[in-house]
Amino acid sequence: MVPALPQGRTARIAALAAHCDDLPIGAGGTLLTVCRARPGIRIDALVLSGGGSAREDEERAALAAFCPGADLRVTVLKLPDGRLPAHWDEAKEAVEDLRAAGDPDLVVGPWRGDAHQDHQGLAQLVTTAFRDHLTLGYEIAKWDGDLGRPSAYHPLSPEVAEAKADLLLEHYPSQRNKPWYDREAFLGLARLRGIECHTRYAEAFHVTKLTLDLSGE
Repeated sequence: MVPALPQGRTARIAALAAHCDDLPIGAGGTLLTVCRARPGIRIDALVLSGGGSAREDEERAALAAFCPGADLRVTVLKLPDGRLPAHWDEAKEAVEDLRAAGDPDLVVGPWRGDAHQDHQGLAQLVTTAFRDHLTLGYEIAKWDGDLGRPSAYHPLSPEVAEAKADLLLEHYPSQRNKPWYDREAFLGLARLRGIECHTRYAEAFHVTKLTLDLSGE
C-alpha cells in the first residue's frame, strides 16, 4: 500500500460530488478513517446541487459526522439535479474556484465511467482542473449497473464500515424510502471490495493516472 497523504504537515483533501449523499456513499468510510487518524486535516467539499433545501442541511450534518475533527469547509450549490450538461459553465466555474483556493494533496470525486450524466460530467471537469493531483474516483451502486473494475482500494475496519452504514441511514432521512438505500447494500458492496483486496471491508476507487517516483530521493 502506498500512502497518499504527506507526513509532518497538515494535509488537504478536495472532495467533490454532484449530489448530496454522493460523497458519503462513495467515500464516507475513507473520509472517516482519514479524519480520525489526522485531526485538523483540511477537507474542502463541493456539492453541485441541493443548495437552499433540506438536502443541504442533511449534507452539512452528514459531512460533519464523516469528517470528525477536520477543518471542514462545505459549499453546496443550487444546480438542478440531472441537468449538469445544461449548466456546464456554472459547474466548471465552481470546480475551478475550488482548485484556485489551494493545492490539495488528494482529490476525491466521481469516476468518469459512472453512467449518471451529472456524475460523469463532474468527473470530466475534475480531471481538467486537477491535472497534477492524485485523484480517486469513487463508485456508487445504482440501477444502471455501472460498477466497473476499480484500480485502488482503501481497506475499512469492520467498525468503520458499520459506522458508515449507520451514519448514512441517520443523516439522510430523505433517501430512506428508496429501495436501494439500505444497510445491506452499503455493507454488501464494501464486503465485495474487501474480498478483492484481501480484507474484510473496503471502498474502491478508479485511478486514471498515477505518477510514481521510485528513485528513493
